[in-house]
Amino acid sequence: MASLARKNLFQDLPRFLVAQAGIMFAVSLVTIQTGLFNGFMRSTSVLIDHSEADVWVGSEQMRHLELTLPVAYQRLSQAREVEGVARAEALITQGSLWRKSSTAQIVPVRIIGFDPQGELFKPWNIQQGSLNQLQQPYTVMLEQSDLNILNVKQVDEVADVGSYQVNVKGFTRGIRSVTSSNFMFTSLANAHVIANSPVATPRPNPPTPSALTTQDQISYVMVKAEPGQDLQALKQRLEAALPNTRALTKAEMSDMTQAYWSKSTSVGFILGLGAVVGVIVGIVVVGQILYASVSDHLKEFGTLKAMGASDWFIYSVIIEQALWMAVLGYLPGMGLCVALGAWTLETQAVQILISPIAATGVFGLTIVMCVGAAVFAIQKVTQLDPAIVFKT
Repeated sequence: MASLARKNLFQDLPRFLVAQAGIMFAVSLVTIQTGLFNGFMRSTSVLIDHSEADVWVGSEQMRHLELTLPVAYQRLSQAREVEGVARAEALITQGSLWRKSSTAQIVPVRIIGFDPQGELFKPWNIQQGSLNQLQQPYTVMLEQSDLNILNVKQVDEVADVGSYQVNVKGFTRGIRSVTSSNFMFTSLANAHVIANSPVATPRPNPPTPSALTTQDQISYVMVKAEPGQDLQALKQRLEAALPNTRALTKAEMSDMTQAYWSKSTSVGFILGLGAVVGVIVGIVVVGQILYASVSDHLKEFGTLKAMGASDWFIYSVIIEQALWMAVLGYLPGMGLCVALGAWTLETQAVQILISPIAATGVFGLTIVMCVGAAVFAIQKVTQLDPAIVFKT
């Protein structure tokens, strides 16, 4: 039986290669569409997922990471007094415009202000420069994949952001969100001054950024819980101690941000629809290929039936043939998607997220598509008249 199934596959090698190319296309289409959707979702919460905070505290009206109202810096000291809090740090996230004197182009940037000496948030994959340099006045760190957009080629270049001129001191790699402006990392003091300044001609003698006061505004308070703390109970204590705030665990904050983009905007719907269409197209392509393969071998199956072969034997041959096609189409298709994902992440900073679970799911879906198509094709063999072998 096994040799018969393989013989049907490899009997006509050019046709086999064309069929496998079709299945590989179907696998690639499903994987890329679902990978783009998963990568998009992951990118929306990339800053949250890479933080070391157990609980995020922000405005009670926050919708997601970048859509929120500010809270007073005073909330940071209040959070540190709450029972169960081991550490608390502030974070500023606010939009502004990037301008270079050598070009008239303006580019949106997302200012990310944090404590360079802190532990709960810091940029990762630093390629050049150090976090300590960000404590100097008006120094920033940029994402490497954004350099062409920002017209930056090397460190120590300057640009205008808000009312001040900033100095580029370092680069990160792989920190980008599809839904956000280009990230610009700096210290809390720098971020507060720059983010709250109007877009204007840079001041000739800019003031040295000073430490934030209790009445200054930040975006979030990030909290690290003491070991063994119940995070739900800690959330309640934080909300009670910090008026007009809302506390979420790291997982809840990430889920809320991803849910906003997937359910409250058309972007998530479009990518989700693309993933569904990819699955449907894959099923159709595989179904047509396998149905055509069975149709091409009707006389062979008729011969088997004329020789007394049972229907179950013939069905098992068709199903095994479908399994071989699934495996031989899946492996190169997945390999192509992994290579394409690495290329898009490196050159475009667009992630095609193919996790082990997703890859396993696509393999299972490929098996289901091929076997389902085989079952559909079997219906033609079921109604097959063995006398077909005697017709010319």
